Amino acid sequence: MYNPRSAREPLSSRALFGAIPKANLMIKKFLKRVFRKSAKTKTVGNAQVIPFDVHGVARTGLSYGANKVCDGLQAAGFQAYVVGGAVRDLLLAKTPKDFDVATDATPEEVRRVFRRSRIIGRRFRLVHVMFGEEVVEVSTFRRMIEAEDAQTDAHGRLLRDNEFGDQEQDAARRDFTANGLFYDAKTQEIFDYHGGYADTKNGVLRMIGDPLVRYREDPVRMLRAVRLSAKLGIQIEPATAAPIHKMKALLENVPEARLLDEVLKMLLSGHSVACIKALRKMNLHHGLLPMLDTIFAQANGEKFIMLALHNTDERLSQDKSVSPAFLFAALLWPEVENTWQRHVKAGERPLGAMHEAMDEVLQRQKKRMAIPHRHDAVMKEIWLLQQRFEQRGGLRPLRLLEHPRFRAGYDFLLLRCASGEVDADLGLWWDEFQTASEAQRAEMLQPEKSVEKKRRRRKPRSKPAAGASGALE
Repeated sequence: MYNPRSAREPLSSRALFGAIPKANLMIKKFLKRVFRKSAKTKTVGNAQVIPFDVHGVARTGLSYGANKVCDGLQAAGFQAYVVGGAVRDLLLAKTPKDFDVATDATPEEVRRVFRRSRIIGRRFRLVHVMFGEEVVEVSTFRRMIEAEDAQTDAHGRLLRDNEFGDQEQDAARRDFTANGLFYDAKTQEIFDYHGGYADTKNGVLRMIGDPLVRYREDPVRMLRAVRLSAKLGIQIEPATAAPIHKMKALLENVPEARLLDEVLKMLLSGHSVACIKALRKMNLHHGLLPMLDTIFAQANGEKFIMLALHNTDERLSQDKSVSPAFLFAALLWPEVENTWQRHVKAGERPLGAMHEAMDEVLQRQKKRMAIPHRHDAVMKEIWLLQQRFEQRGGLRPLRLLEHPRFRAGYDFLLLRCASGEVDADLGLWWDEFQTASEAQRAEMLQPEKSVEKKRRRRKPRSKPAAGASGALE
């Protein structure tokens, strides 16, 4: 029957799609959204430019300093982009630890734009721009050096990589596609030269270029691949992962300072447990961290270290501070403790045996990866305190409470208790003793062990020679 009202008014969406199955409607909406977004993506040169409507990362997600640096350089007529891990993390809905900016301005030109800045570095100069406590690192675009002009060592590791270039060249010399993205804070667009946007969204870590060549140029990239995969929960692309097993020996030629830097990033990433498990799975832990291959062969040693790493990850997740010295002390402790026990069984006094064990283990470790000397004193104090926690008589516990490293030593003791190395009652005693009143502490103190003092025998006085007294008169 004819309805005059329906002829005058447009059909509602409910009436229009009422006959279409709900599943088909969802498919149509999905396809419409995909094609709408694809149409907005454009190409500039060899870069795919992804607009804000597609990626959804707003400039408000950048730090104050990153926005100020990008705005200041662009206002001065230069290109400026947030680069690397910050863009990757924002796409993965994670909070970046810091923000780096890449530009076509030279370090001197960046320095002239920002008064509170300084040029650092010898091999390749960077600029640190300060905004209160925030420091934004600004680098000039670099290019990859051609093979015939590259300076390498006998194993193919690049010794010189400090030639200025353009944005596309800078993208090509970066390690992984996920780290090769450039974010323009002004237009909120992402420039992608190597498919890093799709890889990041798909949870894939892929090397830019030939993995064999790139690992040979810089073997640390193998460790970085493991760290990023564990930290971000993404998979290493098969072609990127395949060469690692047969090329891991190249890590022996990496300078100790770079190796230590990468190891600290792993341990302080907040995902150290996952990183160590991934290292072991790919057999990259041998000789790298403090004798992990030896320690993991011991059931108690492995339990202690994994507890220490788990404790570190928890503290970082709660925005609490973590001491590298404490972490290294934990990683080395199983070997120190074993060496100490060996010296004691050989008849040495406990304190002297501990000093010898500490020096011995540190010396062995420094042959592979030198821990900075500034950490040595703290590590030794933590280790030496462990014997003092056993002493619960007299005034010793009261003096120990006043020790500047008491808290670190006590936390270390709790790890030993949790791993089953020492009786848990010892940790409970010290936990109660700290908060007890003076009267309660006096009751808790154990009687001192009686130590029989040996009297020193006096040497008999020698009798004066006959006539000696008369000689003095």
